[in-house]
Amino acid sequence: MPASPSTARALNDRLALRLLQQEGPLTAGQLKQLTGLSRPSVADLVERLAAGGLIGVVGESGEQRRGPNARLYGIVADRAHLAALDVRTEGVTVVVADLLGSVLAEASVPIADETDTGPAVEQAVALVERTAKEAGVERLHTVGVGAPGLIDPATGELRDSTGLPAWHRHLAAALQERLAAHVVVENETNLAALAEQRDGAARDRDTFVLLWLGHGIGAAVVLDGVLRRGASGGTGEIGFLPVPGTGGLPSATDCEGGFHSLAGAAAIAELARRYGVVAPLAPHEPHAATLVREAVSRTSGPASGPTPGPASGPASGPAYGADPAAASVSVSVSASAAASEFLDVLADRVALGAASVIAVLDPGCVVLAGEVGRAGGEVLAARVRDRLGRMTPLPTEVRAGALGGGAVLRGALLVARDGAQDELFAPPEK
Repeated sequence: MPASPSTARALNDRLALRLLQQEGPLTAGQLKQLTGLSRPSVADLVERLAAGGLIGVVGESGEQRRGPNARLYGIVADRAHLAALDVRTEGVTVVVADLLGSVLAEASVPIADETDTGPAVEQAVALVERTAKEAGVERLHTVGVGAPGLIDPATGELRDSTGLPAWHRHLAAALQERLAAHVVVENETNLAALAEQRDGAARDRDTFVLLWLGHGIGAAVVLDGVLRRGASGGTGEIGFLPVPGTGGLPSATDCEGGFHSLAGAAAIAELARRYGVVAPLAPHEPHAATLVREAVSRTSGPASGPTPGPASGPASGPAYGADPAAASVSVSVSASAAASEFLDVLADRVALGAASVIAVLDPGCVVLAGEVGRAGGEVLAARVRDRLGRMTPLPTEVRAGALGGGAVLRGALLVARDGAQDELFAPPEK
């Protein structure tokens, strides 16, 4: 059935707004060309959107002839304001932005482990209020929150998870009550995948898996352009994946003994110590990422061939993911060689988790994201790619994440922006 006139107008308005979002300010003539609509139809939609306060004249094009046809129309960025939060176990980072996603202010606050739930929630909410005030924003329309843990697919709320602070679960309700804003909560790794797909390493992929390597470890699965969460919201809890080389098995309440024990930040730091890779503590990133970056700087490029073991000790054990705890690196090995061996063993470990996901999903692309993934860059990605080429018959690209630890905050802002635009750009209810 053909669309009714009102439906057609709503669809045309929505198309024009999306084009203005993607392309930036456009003239009526450019809108006509990009939408394929007639000149009168474009004139009508421009008038409707301007009357609704969604678009306005933001300048003129560089054409010689001036006048109405040269006016540049753009989305009114301050029609609504957004906030995005990256919630970690040790604190919160927040950005406040306009409707186009342009950041107006950013701030962070540490929250100590021993802080009770009430004071912790108050610190986080007060940070959002203070940052909005500094940005000159009186009211927030939508708030996107990225946090570790499982999101209940039925309620959209964080589930009670062992090892995570209780204040995380209470934060969304407090934000909604205090700010009177729409609050959207999403798992941090899922948000990183969204950000890498929109603005980072997976821009040309509609099917891929993102491995988050940071303070913790996780995965996000995007299939045919859709983020997959699973029946209980647990898709990507790869830290619990049983793998060889850990000396144990994970449990329902503790990922120790799983893939987390091979590729989590603490495990990477311990591995670096064994290979003599040291680096000073750096603010705002896991020490594991600093150590990986230091190791990369000591090497001239990715290594190929089988993983060299430590300079002393037996050559037995599994080919991939073997824990070198029983052997020490010879003092005669150069710093560069030791750093290269450290990266080789780290690549072995990462490849174990990646290969397990590939065998089930065949995503064709794995993005190594998070602070550690970005620190390792192409040097680590190439090593993992080489190992996967020998471990699985399924062709798989391995890419270094482009956004690092900032991917979660960027993803939360994208979710907030999309939600606000979906509401504001929707046709008025009759």
